Amino acid sequence: MFLMNTTNISIRFFKQKRALLLIAALINTCFSYAANNNVQISIPLLDWSSQRVISKAIGTHLLNNNYQVNYKTMSENDLWGSQARGIVHFQIEVWQASAGRESQLMVDKKRFIELGNHSAQPIEEWWYPLYVEKLCPGLPKWTALLKCSHIFAEPPSTKGVYHLGPWEYNDADLIRSLGLNFRIKKYLNVEDIWQKLAQAQAEKKPMILLNWTPNWTDQRMPGRFVQFPAYHPECETNASWGINLNLKFDCANIKDGWIKKTTWAGLPKHAPCVYKLIENMDLTNEMIAEAAALVNFDGLNEEQASKKWLDKYQTNITSWDKQGCLASL
Repeated sequence: MFLMNTTNISIRFFKQKRALLLIAALINTCFSYAANNNVQISIPLLDWSSQRVISKAIGTHLLNNNYQVNYKTMSENDLWGSQARGIVHFQIEVWQASAGRESQLMVDKKRFIELGNHSAQPIEEWWYPLYVEKLCPGLPKWTALLKCSHIFAEPPSTKGVYHLGPWEYNDADLIRSLGLNFRIKKYLNVEDIWQKLAQAQAEKKPMILLNWTPNWTDQRMPGRFVQFPAYHPECETNASWGINLNLKFDCANIKDGWIKKTTWAGLPKHAPCVYKLIENMDLTNEMIAEAAALVNFDGLNEEQASKKWLDKYQTNITSWDKQGCLASL
């Protein structure tokens, strides 16, 4: 009888303790979300559509979880110092070809944290709409451009025009080292390039430009990348390497590179759940391409596109959250 009473008391005590722990966990969860009201998250908006749309979608997700969110429009060149000083807190699309050196330099100086690669496999290179191959036989091999550069010209000039947005690449070096009869036409606003491309597509007019994958053209407009001599690190450092023995940069951009995420070094302490969300975030080619297509082809504004993208991929974002803070609540 004494043993039975002891057992019943132990069971009641265990149930009461478990109930108290559950209540405490719920209180902590409520306080945790309430505490987010005082946490400011600053997100950079750069100069390509997928980065802006997905960043705004993530920002909306954080707003829905009671964070204060603000956006800062800036160039990629300004990003690194801003992120290192905590002016912005994370960048969800760091592309190897255009930003690999700068991001690695900051990581080496421990100015911010790399959070791993996305599943997406990028290419950044000269690109043309598929119909151009009928007008320039031999494409996509780069040597075809030696014979048909004139079809990309803007009269009265016979020099081909290569269209480039507000980014820094080694295309001028590439043109010189491979002897291409092209000049670079640079745009301060990438939207102007897409308008030019849409017009060229409608008229079936030749056009060649800096493009990338994943991008909206993957989803909405067929085309191909020019096949330049294969990339090798010595192409950028050793003039005697490659086709031109006197000049560097006689090769393609990096193929099968990476797209990764980086954060301000102080983010784990400032907003640990946001840090875990970005760490778990994993974008595919299709997810990035769709974000760009919603704006650049479908004609939605960024707010409409980010909402539509968030609705489509909410399950993915929720799973990234559950792998982090939400899983431990």
